[in-house]
Amino acid sequence: MTTLADRYVWAAARSVPEAQRPEFERELRERIGDAIDGHIARGAARTDAEHAALTELGDPWQLAARYVDRPLQLIGPRYFPTWWRLLKMLLVIVVPISAVGVLLGQVLSNAPIGDMIAETISITLSVAVHLAFWTTLVFAIAERSATAMPVATWTPEQLPQIRDDARAGLLGDLIASVVFLAIFAGAIVWQQTGAIFRDGERLPIPVLDPSLWSFWIPYFLVLLALEVVFAVVIYLRGWTWTMAGLNVLLNVAFTVPAVWLFLTGRLFAPEFLDAIAWPWPGGDAVVTILTFIFIGVAVWDVIDGFRKAWANRGTPAVAAA
Repeated sequence: MTTLADRYVWAAARSVPEAQRPEFERELRERIGDAIDGHIARGAARTDAEHAALTELGDPWQLAARYVDRPLQLIGPRYFPTWWRLLKMLLVIVVPISAVGVLLGQVLSNAPIGDMIAETISITLSVAVHLAFWTTLVFAIAERSATAMPVATWTPEQLPQIRDDARAGLLGDLIASVVFLAIFAGAIVWQQTGAIFRDGERLPIPVLDPSLWSFWIPYFLVLLALEVVFAVVIYLRGWTWTMAGLNVLLNVAFTVPAVWLFLTGRLFAPEFLDAIAWPWPGGDAVVTILTFIFIGVAVWDVIDGFRKAWANRGTPAVAAA
């Protein structure tokens, strides 16, 4: 009958390289024997002393890993900072470039809008996963390599500059605003010849009424350009009561005519409405919900502008970098 000590030695030794196994088993048995003798000397029974000695030694797998100096983590503290900095840099640089490249290729190939979005998201996620996997794999192998991979020595000169969190937040708002407004403006222009729907002659059906190009669509595009200028000024100067007031004017200038065109049936092209089989059952409820959502977004943006101006009261205007 095998004892607990025999089972412990076997469990630990099987994860040790075969060349080191005999010496490891001998040293481990001596260590277990000494621990058992110590417990017996303190009055413990043989069985209890063996159990207590093995409990003190802990998991045999971890014991064997310490013996052969093998890490039990994917990436240890020696390489973790370098791995983390490199991975973040690759994700920030490579992933956006890949997304733009894929999207540009889809546009040049005149792919449908749904295919453009799906292909861009799919390939972007794939690139991110591959970057994370292969970068981590290299560092995991280096962690277990007999020859240590050189790691740059840290010096105080590498300390980052103190970040202005308020300005960093304004920069994030600026980037998000410009990207959204550019996509919105691009969609307004694209829908005129886009291929969401086609008529009987396979010609693209515009979403917005083409007659709006005589005034309203250029009007909205100019407002979007002013919104970009407004976002840049906010980044440079910060929110003030004046900027909050201008934000009200921009929201009113956009929301009021847009809602009026929508409710009077002048916003969408008749061919587009026929293509989506409008009116739908319960169409009045849909119109009401969409109207409230549109107005609600504008009201929230106005409230948010005054909230930021209130929070920024008494603070000097942010100096341009």
